[in-house]
This record gives sequence, structure tokens and C-alpha cells, in this order.
Amino acid sequence: MKILVTGGAGFIGSNVADGFIRKGHKVVIIDNLSTGLKSNVNRKARFYEVDIRSAVIDKIFEKTKPDILCHHAAQIDVRKSTDDPIFDADVNVIGSLNLLNACVRHKVKKVIFASTGGAIYGEQDYFPADENHPANPLSPYGVTKLTIEKYLHFYRETYGIDFVSLRYANVYGPRQNPYGEAGVVAIFAERLLTDKKAVINGDGTQTRDFIFVDDVVESNLLALNYPKSDIFNIGTGIETDINSIFRLLRRITSSKQRETHVPPKPGEQQRSVLDCSKAERLLKWKPKNSLQKGMAQTVDFFQDSGVPLGSPESIDHRSEA
Repeated sequence: MKILVTGGAGFIGSNVADGFIRKGHKVVIIDNLSTGLKSNVNRKARFYEVDIRSAVIDKIFEKTKPDILCHHAAQIDVRKSTDDPIFDADVNVIGSLNLLNACVRHKVKKVIFASTGGAIYGEQDYFPADENHPANPLSPYGVTKLTIEKYLHFYRETYGIDFVSLRYANVYGPRQNPYGEAGVVAIFAERLLTDKKAVINGDGTQTRDFIFVDDVVESNLLALNYPKSDIFNIGTGIETDINSIFRLLRRITSSKQRETHVPPKPGEQQRSVLDCSKAERLLKWKPKNSLQKGMAQTVDFFQDSGVPLGSPESIDHRSEA
């Protein structure tokens, strides 16, 4: 199949694109390199440096004729979405609609959408949250992801384009940006390896469901041939607190750094964990990588990669949108 991957120079999107190529699919990548890195782009993929809001998108669809759109491009910073919800909606909603309209015009058969678990559900009423949990997002970012899921339903009913929405938990692994506000695993790993102070927001008891990027790639591969339109949580079903993440990474990196706590970030979600039994039952997917194994591979990446650790100015780290 020919698959168009948006955000394919970013952390998750580039790993997913690599997975498609390993399986023999032809891949086209769109990314404006606002946080993605051109070095992440697979050499076997055709690459276009374009914003998803651009009118050029239609011409790319016309030229490449993809069978499937795998949509990972987004404004992904939750805090930025709160500070500037208009920009967040412009990228995540208007940009996505630009892609979906191109799908209609050029007869794309299916959309695989990178959605979000924790940000859509907000503060959970029960643990873990399944796909039927009330959707009460606490950030504009979560609102836009939920909005696109509703639009996907509209495009399926109106134009017959199937979709699979994958609601990711907290994804970590190789290529994650260690210099941003999000991505605590990458941030801690980079700081512990370079002996810079790693700080924990609040008391560190806040929990997340950490899923290794290789398992996320597998969910996208399985979504290719899923015969229906559906929504799936993609996580581990295991809550891990931030203190535990710091201690595990400290042990893996052999760091002697002590825990340092700073005041909590306002509005930060306290607990988040996903029930992924539906994906296991219907998509035939389940995570294969333990937290220990995934963290070790992530640390190995930062130790072995050509990215100069501790030098955020030395890389181009803009948005994946």
C-alpha cells in the first residue's frame, strides 16, 4: 500500500513510518520540520517539507495518490494549547480538515489518526479508563483531538472513508525530544546522562501510563488491515508515578543525582491510565515491552545517537504540525 504519514519527521511519526517501510509499504512523509528533524526521515520515503494547513497539500495528494493517511502531525504542547488555543485549533483542527478534504477529493480509503488517551478523558472517574469513559478534556489540545475524532465519524458517514483512531497513552522512546516541556522520560534521560539537574514537578506521585514507541508502531501496523472504523486505547494499563520513573532512569544511567522537587505545574492531571482490553480483543494488539526494557533502549539511544546531548540549540526542534 501507499501510505502518507503526516508528522513523519517527528518522534512517533518517524518511528511509525519506519515500521511501514519495513513491512514493504511505500511511504510519503509530510512535515514542516517545526519540531521534527529531517534526519529522522527514512531515506526510502518521499519527503515533502509542507505545513498541513497549506494549499499545496492537495497537489501532494494528487501527485502521490495515497491509499491511506496516517495522521500524526499536530501542535502537541498541552501548555501552549492553553496559552494560545486559537493557534492550537488552527493547526490541529483546520490542518486536519485540510487533509480530510484532500482524502475525499483523491479517494483515500482509510485514515489512521494519532489521538490521545489522557488528554481526552481528563481527570478520570474510574481507573483504568476504557474507550467509553466520559470525554472531558482539560486542555484545548485534548479538545482538538476529540473534535477530529468527531469529524472522522462525519467523513465516514458522509464520504465512506474508514478510520481507526488510536488514543495513545504517554509514549516514550528513541527520538523523543529531550529539550521540550513534555516527554519526561527523554528529559530525565538527557539530564541524568549529562549530569544536569533533573527536577520533578510537585511531589512526584502523579501517575501516567507509559507506552514504548515500538508498541505504538505495532498498533499502527495492525490498524492498516482492521476492517472497520473504531477507536482504541493504546497503553499498558499500568500506572507509574514520576518518582519511580526518575529512580529507574537514575539506576539505568548510574547517576548519583538526588531527587529535586519543584512546585507543581498548575492544572496538571494527577492520574492517567488506560484500559486497552478492546485493542487486545479486536485489534489483536498488546504491548510487548516492559518499562525496564523500554527505558534501557531509550537511554541507549541518547548515549549512542549523534544528537549532542545537553545542546538544545544544536538541533532543530520545532513543531510536528
